[in-house]
Amino acid sequence: MPKIQYYIYVIELSKKVFTENRKFREANPQFNGVLECLYVGMTSKSPKERFEQHKTGYRNSKGHKLSANIVQKYGLYLRGSLYNHIAPLSNRAAALKMEETLALELRRKKYAVWFN
Repeated sequence: MPKIQYYIYVIELSKKVFTENRKFREANPQFNGVLECLYVGMTSKSPKERFEQHKTGYRNSKGHKLSANIVQKYGLYLRGSLYNHIAPLSNRAAALKMEETLALELRRKKYAVWFN
């Protein structure tokens, strides 16, 4: 059985998310409006396939919604230049840690970032 690989991805969000979403605004007090609003995620699918799932409100076979509301409503496109340098990871725990590390790094650079 092939080993699962996890990918980190970044989606640019409409800046409307900052004005319309209180939780997003509160999570990003460092944001000055110059750079973009972003969503950082982790997936065992390709980033492109995962982005499509977010935008279509995808539900799995058990009926659980797998898309993030914030991406479904505000997601614009993948920002490959912000994640292509990260190699696929071989386990979920490492991928979750990398997702958080990248999100916090982007926040330090003054992006507004949402991650789970």
